[in-house]
This record gives sequence, C-alpha cells and structure tokens, in this order.
Amino acid sequence: MPGGRLTQQDRQQIALGLADGLAYAEIARRLDRPTSTITREVMRNGGPTAYRADLAHHATERRTHRRRQATPREPAAPPQAHGRDTEAVREYEETFTTVLMASGAPKMMSRVMACLTLTDTGSLTAAELAQRLQVSPASISKAVAFAESQGLVRRERDERRRERYIVDDDVWYESMMASARSTAQIVEIARQGVGVLGPDTPAATRLENIARFLDFVAESTARAAEQAREILHAKSATTPDATATPRSDRG
Repeated sequence: MPGGRLTQQDRQQIALGLADGLAYAEIARRLDRPTSTITREVMRNGGPTAYRADLAHHATERRTHRRRQATPREPAAPPQAHGRDTEAVREYEETFTTVLMASGAPKMMSRVMACLTLTDTGSLTAAELAQRLQVSPASISKAVAFAESQGLVRRERDERRRERYIVDDDVWYESMMASARSTAQIVEIARQGVGVLGPDTPAATRLENIARFLDFVAESTARAAEQAREILHAKSATTPDATATPRSDRG
C-alpha cells in the first residue's frame, strides 16, 4: 500500500522503470510513492545501472532482520523544530546520505555531512554528532578529517572553547575550488609525462589529451564557482533591503 514498505513487485516495477530510462519522480508517481523513497531504494542497492529487484529485496530483508535482532533499541528521536515531520526528516537524511555515498564519499563522512547540512545552524560539535549518529567520537574525528581535506567542513571554536564543525555556502565554494586545484595538479603531472615519454608517442599523446581535457574542466569549475559565489552573495546582500519597509527621509 502507498506509504508502506516496498514489496517485491514494487521493486520489479522500479527495475523496469530504470530500464526504460524513467526519472525517479515518474517511477514514484506510478507506484504512488514519495520520490525520496525511490531515490533511497535505488541508490542503496547499486544505483540506476546496477539495480536488481531480487537482490534489493533480499538485501532489505536482511537489514530488517538485523534491526529486529539489535538491542538495545535506539533512543527516540527528539522533536523536530518548525513543526517538521520527524520520520520524513529521518528518511530524507538517509536519502541524502545514500546519494553522497553514491558520488564516492565514504559512508561515515556522508552521514556526518548529511547531519550537519540538515541542521538549521549548520554546525555541531563532535559530541553532538556522535550522539545524533550513535557512533564513537573516534569515528566522527576520522570522518571530519577526511571531509576537511576535501574542503567540505571547516572548524571553529565556540564561546566554551569547544571545536565546532561547520557546513555553509563558503564551504561548498571552497570544496569546488579544492577540486579544481586537485584537477590542475593532475594536469601538471600529465604534461610532465609527455616530456618523459616523448611527444610523438601514443602514450604521450594520450597524456596530452587528458591534460587538455582536465585543464578545461579545472578552469571551468573554478570560474563557475567564482561566478556562482559572486551572484549568490550579491542576492543575499540585496534581499533584506528589498523586503524591508521603505523609510521616509522626511521629518
């Protein structure tokens, strides 16, 4: 039934929809399910190209069995701010995590990034993350260190001298710029290889083509990040003035 657990028949319909090239939203509409349910189902079971209905069904049954055996039960989630649906937020966080993992991010880092991103403050301490994710502080530390190396998290000290991990608009800008710099390093190494292998050899030609392609990508990424940051910052600066009540200068 709509809103209940996916059945094996549902999963077969998902597989058929993926084979036909349908978008997640269209598959969800046909099954009368939220798009997030379909996205999470596909991404946690191999992605759109590797999804198999029977394997996905068996994997879900195994996960359900493990949850039933797990003790003690997890503590109830705290009430959500702004009247949000707690279960809907939990499911969305799981979907967000799954999509980050599908992009190549490690599982724990993906969980940390999703947790930080979905907080209104965009910042949490290590202890708060460990409590929310029910993992050890050591796991949080390792995940944050990796995220920081990718430019995805920054650190600050709060008034109690606690280290806080922060995700905001500048973090994503810095991450894109870090990616562009990393790609530029590959370009430099590839062009060094051209000299080592000889400019007229097939291997050197291949390296030169790689360098040209990645050089274009790195420059485009950096330029797009700069432009997006300037535009979005300009909009943020003008929005309050645009919505404020006009003030008369007359006495």
